[in-house]
Amino acid sequence: MSSRFRTVLFDLDGTLVDHFAAIHRCHAYAMARLNLPVPTPSQVRAAVGGGLENAIRQLAGPEQVAAVLPLFRAHMAATMLDDVVALPGARELLSALDAAGVQTAVLTNKHGPTARSICGHLGFSPLVHSVLGAADTPWLKPDPALTRHTLALLGAEAATTLFVGDSPYDIQTAHQASLPCWVVTTGTHTAEELRAAGAERVYTGLNEIATALAVD
Repeated sequence: MSSRFRTVLFDLDGTLVDHFAAIHRCHAYAMARLNLPVPTPSQVRAAVGGGLENAIRQLAGPEQVAAVLPLFRAHMAATMLDDVVALPGARELLSALDAAGVQTAVLTNKHGPTARSICGHLGFSPLVHSVLGAADTPWLKPDPALTRHTLALLGAEAATTLFVGDSPYDIQTAHQASLPCWVVTTGTHTAEELRAAGAERVYTGLNEIATALAVD
């Protein structure tokens, strides 16, 4: 792995892992408990990325956030590892970066403790230097304060840092912190949508990013 980047920040859902079945299950559970219309998987997928409360606002309405949130979190805590899977090439890319001395971190709007449980379950934890999510700091993506905080924790510089994600939220997060953003189409948006949002590079998956980092 020969790269000009010394630090790589990764989004989690849709980038490193596929957790959409669990996310949909928990939204469906919470809303059924409240006799609200149960969202479809495609509706949930479209709402992911801006944080859980924002997703609930989109799916159930802002007046339902306080009621849905604790039900979702309780069901997620009980079932989060049932069907989460690493996306193809995720563990291999993290291993290659670690072996090359490139530090990595996960920066997600998923609840921080949930994100760390998933990374531990999938064997990512020894390969990443930090996993930061919602409730770990006062900020959510795309707030540049979150990215600056992460870089400070890592002792990293923006000039040698890459952000890898799958959504316009990730592109905004990177660009607001003066980072390039490479994205994969394994998440919530098409290649055309990601290019329109300003991604520097768009790939079909992490294996392509690994190849690109090796020759960049």
